[in-house]
Amino acid sequence: MPSVFSYVLSHILSSFARARRTFALLSALLLSMLFSAIAHAGTDPDVLVLNNGDTLHGKLVNSSGGSITFHSDALGDLSVGWDKIKELRTTGSYAVIDKTVRIHSKKNAGSIPEGQLEVADKSITVHSEKGAAPAPIPVANAQYIMDAGTLDKQLYHQPGFFTGWNGAATAGAAIVTATENQYTFSGGIGLVRLVPTVSWLTTRDRTSIDFLGSFGKITQPSYTDPVSGIVVPAVVTKSAIYHADAERDQYFSPRFFALAQTAFDHNYGQDLELQQIYGGGFGWTFLKTPKQEADLKATIQYEKQQFISSGSANENLIGSTISLTYILHHKFVTYTQGLAYIPAFNNPHAYSANETNTLAFPAYKNFSFSLGTLDSYLNNPPASLPPTKRNSFQFTMGMTYAIKSKY
Repeated sequence: MPSVFSYVLSHILSSFARARRTFALLSALLLSMLFSAIAHAGTDPDVLVLNNGDTLHGKLVNSSGGSITFHSDALGDLSVGWDKIKELRTTGSYAVIDKTVRIHSKKNAGSIPEGQLEVADKSITVHSEKGAAPAPIPVANAQYIMDAGTLDKQLYHQPGFFTGWNGAATAGAAIVTATENQYTFSGGIGLVRLVPTVSWLTTRDRTSIDFLGSFGKITQPSYTDPVSGIVVPAVVTKSAIYHADAERDQYFSPRFFALAQTAFDHNYGQDLELQQIYGGGFGWTFLKTPKQEADLKATIQYEKQQFISSGSANENLIGSTISLTYILHHKFVTYTQGLAYIPAFNNPHAYSANETNTLAFPAYKNFSFSLGTLDSYLNNPPASLPPTKRNSFQFTMGMTYAIKSKY
């Protein structure tokens, strides 16, 4: 009998434990549903009505370039042009940047209308909570629309030094194995950091870093002449071109800035071991549109040239860099050009010049196919055998990956 009693008691206790676990699981599930309902209470979705009558519920992400980005749980992020929108109503607070009003800094940020949005008849009405509602804004003048959190971040905060960078990295290679063995590697990276990171605020400073290089070698193995029996030694031909620079621009008006820069060049074909430049000056952005930008710069600098074959030909120069940079953004291609003339005041013969051109064709997401040239001229290479040419031209092609800031 005691064994039967023990079995029954054990069965009861086991059933009670299972019931407790089931109750705990159901309680946790109910609490989770309750907290979720509380968190979402009062957050009605934004409503987007298209010209064809379709209605979407979700959240307005932002607007720029004549279209909006609208997030729908069923369809994801959608880009919709203003010409296809009949109505838009938001429940959250958004800021509208009117392209007819220039926002220079947080000092005149009070002119930015902020509140819930209602779009109808090609006009945006902002229901502001801070005062009287501003006059409706034509959608054609709404250059940017963003949520209140993004506006606060851009106006009153600054990205850390390791954030806010945009640019591209390129790599290419060629390998040949035949009677002669040949390989060439080329690549580069260019990064630019603007503060603030948005174009509707006047730029305060700009930092840029660039590197471009190629290295190649052609090797012809040694062999024995079958007629004379003479052993012909191996022949190795090398090529190496590297360029690196960094620049810091400090703006004192929307188009004028002071700058400090440094640049380093190595060109094996021009017998140039290392050219170093350290200087400062001023720049002028004489062309700036959403698709094009061009800068003209002039500096005063110290320049040191070190050559491979002759230490006595090394130069310490005081000179200048006069440069022009241009960039064009098109739907099917991005074109970048740089021109620089580098005279020396204390040695008129020790001048140099260079030109870079890059074409990038979009391929897939952040990847694009790129073509580039680097043409450099050095007027004073030292005498050497074989004679050193003053001009060096390089053509490259490869894949480019766009680096985009998430700030």
